Amino acid sequence: MRLFNFKTALNFMKLKWPALVFSTFLVLGSLVSLFTQGLNLGLDFTGGTVIEVKFEQAADLNKVRTALGSSGFADAQVQYFGNSQEVMIRIAPREGVEQKTIGEQILTAIHTVAETPVTVRKVDIVGSSVGDELKDDGFLAVLAALVGIMIYVAARFEWRYSVGAVASLLHDVVITLGLFSVFQLEFDLTVLAAILALIGYSINDTIVVFDRIREMFRKLRDATVEETVNEAITSTLSRTTMTSFTTALTLIVLFYMGGAMIHGFATALLFGIAIGTYSSVYIASSVAVILGASREDLLPTVIEKEGEGTSAL
Repeated sequence: MRLFNFKTALNFMKLKWPALVFSTFLVLGSLVSLFTQGLNLGLDFTGGTVIEVKFEQAADLNKVRTALGSSGFADAQVQYFGNSQEVMIRIAPREGVEQKTIGEQILTAIHTVAETPVTVRKVDIVGSSVGDELKDDGFLAVLAALVGIMIYVAARFEWRYSVGAVASLLHDVVITLGLFSVFQLEFDLTVLAAILALIGYSINDTIVVFDRIREMFRKLRDATVEETVNEAITSTLSRTTMTSFTTALTLIVLFYMGGAMIHGFATALLFGIAIGTYSSVYIASSVAVILGASREDLLPTVIEKEGEGTSAL
């Protein structure tokens, strides 16, 4: 089913330079924020105390937060874990205070508002060295994904398209990180997972566009490169819109009903889908065109063999 049925192709490439200037502005702004403010790293990276408790009845999170705030833990993250009787509490590390002592103080505060007995399920202490290791591993995971994608696209298409694809992915990752830096949203392992998922989502969209460009090069023999790219992007617009819309609906439900634990994950992917769809059109394809992509790069070369007619290499 086609959502849009345009009689003529939309002229996307007409706006390639304004789009690249706009994207450059966003990337530079994101980098400035990342280098000046940095990311608001969660406990997964900074370390801290994580306590899981179970109430006999449904827990009132507002009462728990109030009690912790009165005890000096106003920054505590309190959320349901599994069901309304199980609660997870996460506290950032305190200088000069042992993590074990912090755990005992939190439990004392909870008992002051609990109407029924509270059972401690687990107390985990995450050290800062573990957080540093997770940061390094996360950076290497993103780097490995980008390198692997660049090799794959270069092998399947041509190096100009590979550069365009990786430029598009870097664009998406940097701007999404910039969003979290500018608004100081918490960046934890779930957000890192969303970044990696965003890379996969974005490259899938880009590969669809590149495949259609190759098909249009075969079909439109007399069209220019930009006309062919415009036709290819226009023909994939219905597919891209429906895929992005249905994915966004799921993420909106997760954002509002999935709990605080995955707010960052849903936020990163919601923003990433929008910026990734934009980059597949205006970054990946535009960079390939500017670098001199042509019909000959994607179509087999036809040569004449004496006595054997023509053959394709």
